[in-house]
Amino acid sequence: MSLQRPHSRALVAGGTGRVGHAIAERLRADGWTVIAAGRADGDLRTRDGAQTLVAHALDELGGLDLVVHAAGAGFTPKPVEDVTEADWDAAVDVTAKGTFFLAQAAAPALRDAHGVLLIIEDVASYQAWTSFGPHSAAKAAQAMLTRVFARALAPEVRVCGIAPGPVAIEPGQEERRAAETLLGRIGSPADIAEAVVYLAGAGYVTGTTLVVDGGRLEKSGRRPDP
Repeated sequence: MSLQRPHSRALVAGGTGRVGHAIAERLRADGWTVIAAGRADGDLRTRDGAQTLVAHALDELGGLDLVVHAAGAGFTPKPVEDVTEADWDAAVDVTAKGTFFLAQAAAPALRDAHGVLLIIEDVASYQAWTSFGPHSAAKAAQAMLTRVFARALAPEVRVCGIAPGPVAIEPGQEERRAAETLLGRIGSPADIAEAVVYLAGAGYVTGTTLVVDGGRLEKSGRRPDP
């Protein structure tokens, strides 16, 4: 049975990426009207860009019942001693800064609709990936913003995070990444889309993160960088 709301209008920021696209398509299949936005629709590296994106969505949809932040950048492996200011900004701008200002811009519409804000985090929020230092820091900040906005927008708006594990894997890395999980297999963007559908309809859930990682966080032994 579909869990969509009576007026199901959704904005998926980062909706042109692998995970964001899967989320948008799953919502559409469940009867939502969806704007799957890329950078051309509003650059989340700036406050003005976030406001432009939300304004565009409101013009198209007439309101917002669900906003998903699935955008990201700066996922580049590099030893900490080699990280540049540009590397840092690339990781932090869209992930942390973009989350904050997208939520800020969407808050009035979500309050009006008693809607839902979902933030696609990462298991890197909870692990120190030394080869991805800026990414790990940005994702940790993003996980905190899930909780900040859950408090700030309650009780009208529910805010939750989803922390994917290995679900969008580069070709040739499948076996190695599967071995990092308790289930012994990788996931797919569809697994994250399923979590979005669940949380969009879970009316008594807010201020928490649903980890969708095949048990990666609980895998015993040393957890190597991805």
